[in-house]
Amino acid sequence: MTAPEEAVRRLGYEDFAGCLRLAQDRGWPAEYRAWDLLFALGEVYGIDDPAGGLAATVALARHGDTLTTVGGLLVARRHGRRGLGERLMRHATERAGTPSIWLTATEYGRRMYAGLGYRTTGTCTRYAGRLRPDDLPGHRSRKADRTDLPGIIALDTEVFGADRTGLMTYLFSAAEQIRLVEGPAGVRGFAGLWRGVDSAVIGPLVAESPDVAAALLSGLAPAVEGPVRIDLDGHRPKLRAWLEEHGLREGDDTTVMVRGDDLPGDRTRLFTPVTGAIG
Repeated sequence: MTAPEEAVRRLGYEDFAGCLRLAQDRGWPAEYRAWDLLFALGEVYGIDDPAGGLAATVALARHGDTLTTVGGLLVARRHGRRGLGERLMRHATERAGTPSIWLTATEYGRRMYAGLGYRTTGTCTRYAGRLRPDDLPGHRSRKADRTDLPGIIALDTEVFGADRTGLMTYLFSAAEQIRLVEGPAGVRGFAGLWRGVDSAVIGPLVAESPDVAAALLSGLAPAVEGPVRIDLDGHRPKLRAWLEEHGLREGDDTTVMVRGDDLPGDRTRLFTPVTGAIG
């Protein structure tokens, strides 16, 4: 079978189902919420399969004029090893238009990304299981509401290093729950819980310390029915130990890669991304 010759095109919501089918073709869950987020706040590109459907996809999301995140790179099994992934990655990279570009890479993709100028800066480790709450005096969390949005946006902008007002606003309509921990100076941390295909997902998790992060996770635990997954950014030995003590187990790692300038903001306080595709 020859590789499709159709041009890269920007996809619209009419292609949504095709993206989900392509994810399933590659053995990934058809994450409706994650793809909805990419279509709502980002740009999704694809190459059509002449036989019908999509041969490949990629997505990018710009966060202000500082940082772009890239994800959703999928190539149909029947079109693997024909250069479609690299072609789409070049397309996304050229359109980013920001000093920094961020992505998470599987072992399969790292070599290709490195060839396109991306460098390794860290890891992201998946933890999954049934999360048990804990009593953490001094770091009580509460359920957030819309009046808390300005404070959450301010903290997120400081920590992430780019304006994600649209993303934070989206989370308030899409998440099952958002919790925060407050202090005299304002919001000390926040976390979102949303529903994936096969489990609940916690992300983002922004906190001033591992103890505050644990308080947020513990506060969300009663709202989780069944398994939950968390993609933990960086080494985080104290929070890793807490997760393992409270029902979660370490899974696969992905590699955090950056092209251009170093990432802005204070990554020590960004414990988990929203998703691996949008940062």
